[in-house]
Amino acid sequence: MTDAPSRALSRAIEPFAGQVYFSPECHRGYAALGFRPSPGKSGDVEMPDGPAYFCSRGAALGQAPGEVIAATFGVFNPAVVVPAVQYGWTLTDASRLRAARAEGALAQLRRVLGDAPDGLGRAVQLLGRAVDGLAVAGKPLFAGLVAEGLPEEPLARAWQLADQLREYRGDAHVNAWAAEGFDGAQIGLLTELYRGFAPRSYVRSRAWSDDDLTAGETRLAQRGLARDGVLTEAGRAAREAIETATDAVCAPIVANLGDDLAELVELVGPWSQQLRDAGAFPKA
Repeated sequence: MTDAPSRALSRAIEPFAGQVYFSPECHRGYAALGFRPSPGKSGDVEMPDGPAYFCSRGAALGQAPGEVIAATFGVFNPAVVVPAVQYGWTLTDASRLRAARAEGALAQLRRVLGDAPDGLGRAVQLLGRAVDGLAVAGKPLFAGLVAEGLPEEPLARAWQLADQLREYRGDAHVNAWAAEGFDGAQIGLLTELYRGFAPRSYVRSRAWSDDDLTAGETRLAQRGLARDGVLTEAGRAAREAIETATDAVCAPIVANLGDDLAELVELVGPWSQQLRDAGAFPKA
């Protein structure tokens, strides 16, 4: 089955936008502000420090408390997010973190892709069209990134536009699964089965305890969606419906790009593959 155009675009830009979370240059910038350095690698990819991740991504919301950041991200255990953010804001402020995040992301892109990867000018044009006029209502992370404004330097501009698109879809996705009565542990458990991952593998990165996951599995079983680590037909349909609802919110992006959406995928997709191959983003 062919994926919806908005999903194809999301897959193409994900490593290009999301490499910020695995950038050694970002990790060094955060460490200079008082955070711990990267705790280590997963394969070739340098993983982020927890408080630095929550605060740097959440800095789009300003100096927001941990409860607000946990609510906005949605999928992470608030019992871990809240104290991590409280600690982070004792070290620095949102403005400095936003600067370190942008500088570190751009530094990694330059290191891997060079200053001007093929098609950069056209990609900037298309990414700008993609975000033009998108509604901010119900999309706090997207709105925060929009409020930051855009740099003139083309590669930095391309990354920040891609980051906006990533968070737009992410905000829409949280709204979609929350509207269907799922909580963060449940949606993590459901998603890893939907994507073909082993039970309790992907969701571990969201800091849920064993008790949280057991309770989530019980609730999924009571709804007839998953049982004993196996997704039911109803579970697959429910998870696909969430993705379809997310696609519907992303329809304005598809409309903005029209027939040029495929061109944007072809431009940014190879950059994303380059980043994966260089260990700047996880391969699986």
